[in-house]
Amino acid sequence: MTRVVIADDQPVVLHGFASIIGSAPDVDVVGTARDGRELLGLVARTSPDVAVVDIRMPVLDGIAATARIATDHPATRILILTTFDLDEYVYDALRAGASGFLLKDVTAERLIEGVRLVADGSMLLGAQVTRRLVDDFAARRAPARSHPALDTLTPREGEVLLAVARGLSNAEIADALFIGEQTVKSHVSEVLRKLGCRDRVQLVIAAYDSGLVR
Repeated sequence: MTRVVIADDQPVVLHGFASIIGSAPDVDVVGTARDGRELLGLVARTSPDVAVVDIRMPVLDGIAATARIATDHPATRILILTTFDLDEYVYDALRAGASGFLLKDVTAERLIEGVRLVADGSMLLGAQVTRRLVDDFAARRAPARSHPALDTLTPREGEVLLAVARGLSNAEIADALFIGEQTVKSHVSEVLRKLGCRDRVQLVIAAYDSGLVR
């Protein structure tokens, strides 16, 4: 059973999302919050698998809350909700430790699927959104910074990292590299460990920050 908490300052939206997510037989909504401070207390009390978080909230916004959760409760994955697909705050949220984001006009099925994917450790951005995010992120990024751990990757792990950075799923990477999907998962886990990243989003950021991908 995947344990989920939800934070949004709009009561109707909050209750709507809680009802939708809670309708899934394998998901349990263990609490809701109306601002970032309430969310932090809720996460500390319930230790959820996933926190579904609105960016724009009073008292403590979603970005600040995400950073705190990622630091203090690394086992909790964060799924950001945003009104705009290229909200300027999304980049900060990803850097803070979010595992992905969805638009607030998402379908019920996609919202539930998104919670499951994030809980499973996947990156949730979507192919089109990934391309737009990556293009914009690359255009505005700071000069490349060295990442010594990249030298510890094997050639195959380097190929997998490049594929992840381009937004490919495990199945797509397996097809591209002519290897099994389980082998891809093993390589991704090892790359995460070597680079000290918590999930695939962090791998993408590391790849661009280091200049490995342009």
